[in-house]
Amino acid sequence: MKNNVRVYRKERGLRQEDLAKLLGVTRQTILAIENNKYNPTLELAMKMSRLLGKPLEEVFFLDE
Repeated sequence: MKNNVRVYRKERGLRQEDLAKLLGVTRQTILAIENNKYNPTLELAMKMSRLLGKPLEEVFFLDE
């Protein structure tokens, strides 16, 4: 699964640390998600999309 987390995070002027704090995860978790090394749980993915103000399918998508 691929994602646009980094793009949308920067659009909102958030640092990895900021997003991590808002979501209750570590900066390393955000880094791993942005680098496609970790797929978040559905709950975390939904929280991220809501915070980033984008639909889930725009933030996360299948690598086809």
